[in-house]
Amino acid sequence: MITRKHIFKKARTLTLIVSVFTALLLTHMYAVAQDTFKVEVKGEGPSIILIPGLMSDASVFESLADDLSKRHKVHLMSVKGFANTPATIDFSLDKLLNDIVHYIDSNKLQNPNIIGHSMGGLTGFMLASYHEDKIGKLVSIDGLPFIGPIFTRTNATTADMMKPQAQNIKTMFTNMTKQQLRSQTQQGVYVQATSLANQARVVEMASQSDPSTVGKAMYDVLTSDMREPLKKSSTTILMLGASGGFTELAQHEQVRALYEQQFENVKNAEVVMNTKTRHFMFFDDVQWVSQQVTRFLDK
Repeated sequence: MITRKHIFKKARTLTLIVSVFTALLLTHMYAVAQDTFKVEVKGEGPSIILIPGLMSDASVFESLADDLSKRHKVHLMSVKGFANTPATIDFSLDKLLNDIVHYIDSNKLQNPNIIGHSMGGLTGFMLASYHEDKIGKLVSIDGLPFIGPIFTRTNATTADMMKPQAQNIKTMFTNMTKQQLRSQTQQGVYVQATSLANQARVVEMASQSDPSTVGKAMYDVLTSDMREPLKKSSTTILMLGASGGFTELAQHEQVRALYEQQFENVKNAEVVMNTKTRHFMFFDDVQWVSQQVTRFLDK
């Protein structure tokens, strides 16, 4: 005889099975294999994809992601070959770009907002230039459409001009040991973050990175110029720039001009500079970065 108690018991069992199956399905959905990166997902709400920079992994976004995940589903990327994420492929920015598009499509993400730091910002500009229909708004944290002018101090610099230097850098880094990569990073860590503890974090991530992957990535970054393609994009952009590594007012103004010039005739682009923070802006002042991101996304 089937009693009401039996019916309720079977209903609870069925509900449990469905819940477990759904959890497994969701886990599988976000475990889509990508050649160039792995992803950790946290929070609920509209999706945001966080893309770290050169020799960094998702851990750099920890504090920012904690804040954003209160209202958003945050997809934290770690690029393979950087920091503590083992290298598995012959890296290129084009492969990374294609994998991100595949990830968006495979997981049926509806125009996720993109937040990228450094090389991650450049990757965001590539998405805005070539796949703007796939994404929502874009925030770049101290990552320019073209990094060349940072070295030459003029936006007249072209990607072709940077190729010989880029090839030399690629060769140099490809032939490095991890200890040499650590030492190389240590030399310029002053401009990366303000505190000694955060500078040490940057150096440690570099020492765990794959030198060959770093060299290939640096070549692509130095020879990728998104300034012209961005002029055809309608993506809404927030560029957060850091000049805290400089001390003179004239230097801050020169950096500001270099940044703003890269967005001339780019629709819907806003440039906001911070003269106190250095390249890892969220290490120096995560509250300010979070406020800027929230203001921009809520507009």
